[in-house]
Amino acid sequence: MRLSLLCAGVVLLVASSLVIAGDECENASTQQALTACAGQAYQAADDTLNEAYQSLVKRLENNDLSLEKLRAAQRKWIGFRDAECAFESSAVEGGSAQPMVRNGCLETLTRARTEQLREYARCEEGDMSCPR
Repeated sequence: MRLSLLCAGVVLLVASSLVIAGDECENASTQQALTACAGQAYQAADDTLNEAYQSLVKRLENNDLSLEKLRAAQRKWIGFRDAECAFESSAVEGGSAQPMVRNGCLETLTRARTEQLREYARCEEGDMSCPR
């Protein structure tokens, strides 16, 4: 019984911290807070990307050739994303805003890639541009 109450308390505490973090991001006004919120947004986008990627991998599990091409494309896309965001944030290189700008770029490109992977996972039978 005590363990159940303790677990429930921990869950409530974690849930309330997530709400507080969300409120803090809505009202962020310092560079440190803005950077932390941009990092959290990117991490959430990356988690969603990983789910979409795994879903597509599962769909392609019987097609070794397409699966290997997906893996190669994803590795190269990550390289592109990182290079693109390094370039985009270069205007504030060395400044306190650079991590925020970089994370904003990472989030934007990651969300776009997530949508692309989701499209591949739900394309219809007979679509010639759909990897199977």
